Amino acid sequence: MIEFAVNHKQITIFDEERIPIDKVPVVIHHSFHGTGQELWEECVKESIPNFILVNISIENWYRDMTPWKMAPLSKNDQAYEGCADYYLEELTREIVPKIEKKLGKKPLYYAIAGYSLGGLFAIYSLYKTDIFQKAVSGSGSFWYPHFLEFVKNHEWKNTPHQIYLSLGNREKNSKNERLKTVQEKTEELYHYYCEKKIDVFYELNEGGHFQDSYARMAKGIGYILS
Repeated sequence: MIEFAVNHKQITIFDEERIPIDKVPVVIHHSFHGTGQELWEECVKESIPNFILVNISIENWYRDMTPWKMAPLSKNDQAYEGCADYYLEELTREIVPKIEKKLGKKPLYYAIAGYSLGGLFAIYSLYKTDIFQKAVSGSGSFWYPHFLEFVKNHEWKNTPHQIYLSLGNREKNSKNERLKTVQEKTEELYHYYCEKKIDVFYELNEGGHFQDSYARMAKGIGYILS
């Protein structure tokens, strides 16, 4: 395990010993705080071989993971600042080069993974940078206003080789009018990608938004690496 920081963002690299860096992919996962240890343990439990997990801990989730500004969902929520483009610039120009410096070589390819707003960001990033070949979005926040319109009106920077989408089957039961559209929006996104002949897989899991999130993410990572 390797740990370092870039601009107050804690970065943790998990890999197997004696792994040939240039022969395996790197999966970059964004987490809301935390080191990614729980996700790595789930990946080990799932016996996912031959990859490197890089966890980037994001302190300001509502700023760095959101594509454009949005008002709070409720009085107890906070504003969504819409600074994903600024963070993507930091990720590609500063963080990824430092990851490669720590590893000593470029990996076989990069994939991106995230949960909730991190899952929204994972798909959004495919339209903004060509660095990622595959993506995993767990319970992605596709309820986000105008996101599907954005997808349908923009082209990939690099057509992804594979996309995995998953959702909890009770997430649509939210009392919030916007959040309750998440299954409808996720399935619309899935069908749109199918029409575009993208290799996309969609899985509906048992439970709500916060249930088994690490296990769900490990399942998605295992799928795109299989």
